[in-house]
Amino acid sequence: MEYICDMSRPKKYVFNPDTLSYEITEKSARRRLLKSIFLFVASVAAAVLYGWVYTSVLGRELPKTVILRKTNARWASKVEMMNRQLDRCDDVLSSLAMRDNDIYRSVFGMYEIPSEVRNAGFGGVNRYSHLDGCSPLLRRTAVRLDMLTRKTYVQSKSFDEVAAVSKRAGDMALCVPAIPPICPVPASYHISSSFGYRVDPVYGRSAFHEGMDFAMPSGNAVYCTADGVVETVRHEFFGYGNSVLVDHGFGYKTRYAHMKTIAVHEGMTLKRGAFIGESGNSGKSTGPHLHYEVIYKGRPVNPYNYFDLSMNTDEYMTLVDKVRNSGS
Repeated sequence: MEYICDMSRPKKYVFNPDTLSYEITEKSARRRLLKSIFLFVASVAAAVLYGWVYTSVLGRELPKTVILRKTNARWASKVEMMNRQLDRCDDVLSSLAMRDNDIYRSVFGMYEIPSEVRNAGFGGVNRYSHLDGCSPLLRRTAVRLDMLTRKTYVQSKSFDEVAAVSKRAGDMALCVPAIPPICPVPASYHISSSFGYRVDPVYGRSAFHEGMDFAMPSGNAVYCTADGVVETVRHEFFGYGNSVLVDHGFGYKTRYAHMKTIAVHEGMTLKRGAFIGESGNSGKSTGPHLHYEVIYKGRPVNPYNYFDLSMNTDEYMTLVDKVRNSGS
């Protein structure tokens, strides 16, 4: 007789009291499956219980948490170092901006760039929505980096403008309205109205006066205060009356109003000291005078800041005679 040993799976022997012998019993597949599921669930529960005891009861951290904490601390240190570098860059940019406004742009008669423009951020949609939920330090660093990028761009463009103007500094010097529009002979005139708010002599209400009024007898010679081109010549019954607007380039324009006669025409090129016409009493005027304006980049500015009324009259007339003799 041959005995075949089946080792495919273990057998379980159970004593049968009826036959007084051990008999082989096999578990059903369903019972084995349920047992396996029970063992899996029990092992998971044990692992969870162990983790809870390890972290909550014993106060210890899981290895992965320790690794993440160290990684986070390392990156936080790098971000802090970046912020210190950004502080130094911001200080350098602030120094450059102050020097740019107070020296470079001032020397060439350029407007200062307002701090609102230099410090302007990036508007529109939320550029930092991808950082929602991140560390406030990381978000603040991203904002500062964008701000510095913006400030650097504005400063770069400003230096480009200054460089372009500096290359034409010689031409610009002749285009700045640097002399009075009349020969400043003492006692031949007086300033009847200055630049700024005043009581309007016709309407009697407060109004902004955009120039200076030189009160003098009609027929006094009026001269161009810088090199330029006649942009407009107007003959009006009201307003400025007979007036001349000269474009000097580099953002400068000058206006001569309430004149008696005009000796130039539109498109005519003028030199500093060229004869424009005679002072008068035309337009909205309460007496003979010359209304003189300096306009820079579309805005009226105080003419008094551009000339010296104590200028030597002989030097003034020498300039006028030189222009007259040159035929300009």
